[in-house]
This record gives sequence, structure tokens and C-alpha cells, in this order.
Amino acid sequence: MAEENIQSRSRGNLLMAIANKFGYILLNTSNKSELATGYGTLYGDMAGGLGVLGDCYKLQVYALAKYINREKEIIPNHIITKAPSAELRPNQKDSDSLPDYTILDKLLYQYIERRKGPAEIKALGFDPTLVDRTLKMVNTNEYKRNQF
Repeated sequence: MAEENIQSRSRGNLLMAIANKFGYILLNTSNKSELATGYGTLYGDMAGGLGVLGDCYKLQVYALAKYINREKEIIPNHIITKAPSAELRPNQKDSDSLPDYTILDKLLYQYIERRKGPAEIKALGFDPTLVDRTLKMVNTNEYKRNQF
């Protein structure tokens, strides 16, 4: 994990340096699903002056990409269709660390937007172990969101 974070932080540092040198603003592309669960590296892939996708859940990012491509391919389709990955180690997939986004986004929506507690979310039919694990990630990583 430490080595993976060094890779992300080195990339973030270089991108910030380029932005500073040329008077640009570095856009952070973290989405709400990643931010909520802490699936990002402070001073690495979370670097940037403006979080353009910070209030969009992962599945909303995919929907936005498909909308942008509605008339012609602007965002390469392989980016939209490949399995999500931080790409910090060989064959890494987001699903190694996070629940499938089709479930995660719905769970996070109940917790963040609807302000439902663990018992209420479990009563909606979510797996109790998954709810506990996910909410622990969210609450443990509040410090990252606060800095972001």
C-alpha cells in the first residue's frame, strides 16, 4: 500500500508542478463514491484545485461519459467499458477493495443523501456485513473528504 501511494503521490506532485508552471488549475477527478470510501491517495490522485466530479457517484460518472459520447466518440469507449481500477498494481480492480458500484452507490446514497442510519439501510435489504464494512470506510475516511 505504501508503495502504491508513493506512485500516486509522485504523479500528483508532477501534475501540480506542471499546472503551477503554466498557470493552469489541476482538475481532480475523484468521484463521490471514491471520496466517501477513502478510495484515493491524499496528495496523490486527490490532488487538484477543483473537484469537477466530486458530487457525482461513480455510476453517474459513467452516465455522464455516455451522454458526452451520445453523438460521437469523444471519450474513448475502452475507458468507459474497462473495469474500474486505480492502476497502482498489476491487474488491480476497484472491486478488490470496494463493493460493486451498482450496490455501493445505492448504499452511499441512502447514507449520505437520505441520512439513513445503519439499521435503516440494512432494513432496505442491503447485506448487513456489507453495510457495516462500507460505513466503517466512510466514517474512517472523513478526514480525507474534509481535506479534499
